[in-house]
Amino acid sequence: MPEGAELRDVYLTPQFEREITLPDRTEVMVNHLAGLLRRFGPREKTMVFCVDIEHARLAARLLQNAFKDLGDPQYAVPIVSEEGDALTWLEHFQDSDKKSPVVATTAELLSTGVDVPACRNIVFMKTISSPLLFKQIIGRGSRVDPNTGKEWFRIIDYVGATRLFDKWDRPPGERPPEVGGPRTATIDSTVVDADSGALIVGASVSALIGPNEQQGPFRTDGDGRFRFTQLPAGTIRISVSGADYRPRQVSVETEAGSVQTVTIELKPQTGPVAKIRVQNLTVTIADEATFLVEATGQQLNLDQYLDYTRTKVIGHVPDWSKLHDVWVDPAKREPFLQALEAESIHVEVLADVLAQPRADQFDLLAHLAFGKPIRTRDDRADAFVNREQRFLQKYDPRAREVVLALLDKYRLSGVTEITSPEVFRLSPFREMGQAPGVIERFGGAESLRETLTEMQQRLYRKETA
Repeated sequence: MPEGAELRDVYLTPQFEREITLPDRTEVMVNHLAGLLRRFGPREKTMVFCVDIEHARLAARLLQNAFKDLGDPQYAVPIVSEEGDALTWLEHFQDSDKKSPVVATTAELLSTGVDVPACRNIVFMKTISSPLLFKQIIGRGSRVDPNTGKEWFRIIDYVGATRLFDKWDRPPGERPPEVGGPRTATIDSTVVDADSGALIVGASVSALIGPNEQQGPFRTDGDGRFRFTQLPAGTIRISVSGADYRPRQVSVETEAGSVQTVTIELKPQTGPVAKIRVQNLTVTIADEATFLVEATGQQLNLDQYLDYTRTKVIGHVPDWSKLHDVWVDPAKREPFLQALEAESIHVEVLADVLAQPRADQFDLLAHLAFGKPIRTRDDRADAFVNREQRFLQKYDPRAREVVLALLDKYRLSGVTEITSPEVFRLSPFREMGQAPGVIERFGGAESLRETLTEMQQRLYRKETA
């Protein structure tokens, strides 16, 4: 036992891999997960959320060993930093066209802000107590990905995290029925080289019958053949891969009592193709991205959308001073933002199209409507720290720690983040005892509310806007 560690009589799930390491438990979970992935589809991109970096590395190593037969040295990787190999792995994992890595294990890095449209499986191996963090994590799988035909995702939960679902998170009505009907269809197929027509022996083949039902993977025999039996009538998706060949997925329509015979061609894997360079062309824009105003059905180009936004903002707040007064009062700001969204004006979209992802929402609207300079959240936070030392010093160190942590949350996500009650479920407030612990540091809920109000007013002091 490590020096200084205190042995508990009973260890519960939240202490596993935090206070006590149980490699055998992790190995059992990984083996079970490997069985699910082989059944669902071993090439489906998967995120595994682990307790810490060491736990993530162990899970990746065990998964890599479990799928060593696929011959992919980067099948499962730990993405626990944004440097070196991990950064490359993350970029490839996010790219729907990259076949590996297939599984990414992580501790905190992928919880928020990482977009992986092709991710089909979200796996919990760490306990979660925050509903907000839980929903941020499952949001990593909620993107539709036309490139891979992804229209749904799975949650695989080993720690009871799904208890944090709200009843309105679940789809209404009953579960969709399992694939029914007689299982009398057969697929008999041969896998060949697309260039030479040679039979491919030992290719890996699997048949996806439904969201959670799969046959295989099997290997093609000495004649390059495989056969799936006891299939339902309908569309069966066949996935085929082979060493030195590009993976391929084909759809086969089956009929009850019939044998469908198909030949699947695989193209040899090649190195990256050099880019074709063409110069001295006359280039014009044939079309522009359009913005749909849902309330009226209007389709606007970017300049028209910015003019539309300007008009609507001025319609609500005729001058900058009025915008400022609305913005510093949460009771007015929230209805104002809701009214803009009802008119198809989304400030985060404006930030994207103007290439200003760090801009403060208030400054972005003030720039569009009244020509004010754009300021970033970092600009305002730095000014707050430099200018408001007297305000900060009036609090004792424990309360001041909360104010500075809220300022960091503002840097990341904006003023609406620090006014949300859910923020106190995140770290570092979670370690402070969440909302009750934070309130105690201020001597009461009313004092905390007054501090939050004053913070917003000081962040947006008129003389510095």
